[in-house]
Amino acid sequence: MKIKLPPADAQDAFSGFPVVLGTVHHDGKDNVITLALCHAFSFSPPLLGVGIAPERFSLGLFKGSKDFAINIPDASILRAVKICGAKSGRDVDKFEAAGLTKEKAEAVTAPLIEECPVNMECVKTHEIETGDHVWFIGKIVAARRREDYDPKKMLLYWGEYRTIGEQVKGK
Repeated sequence: MKIKLPPADAQDAFSGFPVVLGTVHHDGKDNVITLALCHAFSFSPPLLGVGIAPERFSLGLFKGSKDFAINIPDASILRAVKICGAKSGRDVDKFEAAGLTKEKAEAVTAPLIEECPVNMECVKTHEIETGDHVWFIGKIVAARRREDYDPKKMLLYWGEYRTIGEQVKGK
């Protein structure tokens, strides 16, 4: 038997969302934000989107910039991920507060994060207001990953941070 869910609680059925560190450069300022709303919007062309709440300082930077980067952290930098999600770029330099190292990107103005095993550079193609978040969709124009990257160590979030569990094999 299934129980009825209020529509506003339906998303609680998901087991988690991928955690990324979004970086942006605008008006002489670099910023990093922890995001749990990140999704592929297209494989061809490769489009990736992130959702940002209007009250976040990063929203204005993402709106003003023509590009951004998505950096996939792993469990080894959980402390930095938490700092970037709890502090505001309005008040502190989150790169410094979290101990993250900026790297120059190949094709965008946004900095990359050296400690993240995967970096994706995106040129903004769409900005869509959807309820309580604004989605920024970008075409991936450059990407790299460490040779030893293990996707099982990437972070998921749903009330708490987790990593990916066991593989499920069907018949």
